[in-house]
Amino acid sequence: MEWHMKTFKELTNQELYALLKARTDVFVVEQACPYPELDDLDQDSVHYYLTVGGEIAANVRLLPRGLKYEEFAAIGRVLVVSKFRSFGYARMIMEKAITYIHEVWQEDKIKIQAQVYLKDFYGSLGFKQITDEYLEDGIPHIDMLLERELKN
Repeated sequence: MEWHMKTFKELTNQELYALLKARTDVFVVEQACPYPELDDLDQDSVHYYLTVGGEIAANVRLLPRGLKYEEFAAIGRVLVVSKFRSFGYARMIMEKAITYIHEVWQEDKIKIQAQVYLKDFYGSLGFKQITDEYLEDGIPHIDMLLERELKN
């Protein structure tokens, strides 16, 4: 098991291909949702992913404040490849992503667009629903926000 964190420019062609394939396999094929996977945000994001036995197991994309949301850093494209589910990788990668954004980027607020069925999972990480349910590419979503409590 290896954790990787790279900017777009640091990714090799093989790594980029593997990440895009995993995202397409999960979000487009598995969820039967044709949508624009390539959204011009990858180039300015940080890609955090887990490989197991050389295969992509989990992935998140970290978006700095101002890239997708003017006032918030964001986490997106959260996935665990089907054969690697139920090992706790989703929680691990989200916790690591949150820590990175808080400690390295010094951001106190993180916004996500969550599929509604994952509300409780994200809630267990401290995210709170901030919008009503809406359809994004035909799938019910909500926006959620994590606000770090500042210590005195």
